[in-house]
Amino acid sequence: MYIDLIVLAVLLLLIVMFFKRFSSFVFFMAIVDITLRILAFVKHNIGVKDVEALIDKYLPESIFDIIDKYTTDLPNLILKWAFVVIMTFFLGYIIKIFLKKKKI
Repeated sequence: MYIDLIVLAVLLLLIVMFFKRFSSFVFFMAIVDITLRILAFVKHNIGVKDVEALIDKYLPESIFDIIDKYTTDLPNLILKWAFVVIMTFFLGYIIKIFLKKKKI
């Protein structure tokens, strides 16, 4: 099933159409990945089999899992490195926001 890929693509398209900034795209990718990782943590640590099965059936554990599921070889490697670059930009944006606050 391509449902996870389709949902991610539609959401990405909506973000790009409405916000039109690279930073919005970066923040969206980070939000999706962090959400998937939190849900994966819940899946592994909640102990309720029904919730585990539901999360396991419909949600991948991270963006890397989506990339691995639909690509192989060189495209897989390129997409993974592109995601790492996007997450590096996210880290830079977060550090910039943190330093701008001046309240520590």
